[in-house]
Amino acid sequence: MTIKACVIGWPVEHSRSPLIHGYWLDKHAIDGRYSRQGVAPDDFGNFVRAMPERSFAGGNVTVPHKEAALKCADAADAAAREIGAANTLWFEEGKLHASNTDAYGFLANLDEGAPGWDEARPIAMVLGAGGASRAILHALLSRGISEIRLLNRTFSRAQALAAHFGDRVRVQDWEARDDLCAGCGVLVNTTTLGMTGEAPLEIDLKGLSSDAVVTDLVYAPLQTQLLRRAGDKGLRSVNGLGMLLHQAVPGFEKWFGVRPQVTSELRTLIAADIEGAS
Repeated sequence: MTIKACVIGWPVEHSRSPLIHGYWLDKHAIDGRYSRQGVAPDDFGNFVRAMPERSFAGGNVTVPHKEAALKCADAADAAAREIGAANTLWFEEGKLHASNTDAYGFLANLDEGAPGWDEARPIAMVLGAGGASRAILHALLSRGISEIRLLNRTFSRAQALAAHFGDRVRVQDWEARDDLCAGCGVLVNTTTLGMTGEAPLEIDLKGLSSDAVVTDLVYAPLQTQLLRRAGDKGLRSVNGLGMLLHQAVPGFEKWFGVRPQVTSELRTLIAADIEGAS
């Protein structure tokens, strides 16, 4: 019997999840199908509850449904509960389970692209206080980072996020971002600044530690202006493509019973799709 999974969003046409999971289904010769499902917010709960009737083993959840996905779940793992949102759903014995694999994907990408980045427990700076930022803060704190400087263009939004994660997250003024780079060993951009069609992220990197790692969750384009400037300064840089790929691994294993690998062949496939769309 064909195993079905999907990505649920509104809109969802932009999602590359079908290409990623389709690659793995072919690679492992699995009788499975992965599709896009555009679901409006008002219909999300009904859609999820009806998934077993439509033979779906589960699915990924993207904007704007991640918080609603957590609320719909009968059981959620620690990551989803602490982040306050879910991006992966599956059914076990008639119950809906939820996880958030964004933090896992972020850490796996950094570990692969900048091995040892966390050994010295560096000070981190996180730009942005949206949904993606929640997962990044959870990930960094789980690795023992003692100080995270959180900056957002709307100060109050950063304050609300910091209150959720505790006193290791310290809210700072967005306009002071150049000076606040001083002594930081990790810089993470979670905003849309630098994305194709968006304004660039303006920040002076000269204060970063000489062994700092700069990572950008933006993956279209693959090499953002921020990453180019980091490279020009001799800093290690990690683009957002790996996070996109690694966060997909746990869900595929839940639905299709095989833990896939993030390979150079898969990276090349998805990178070509991103570049072709730009």
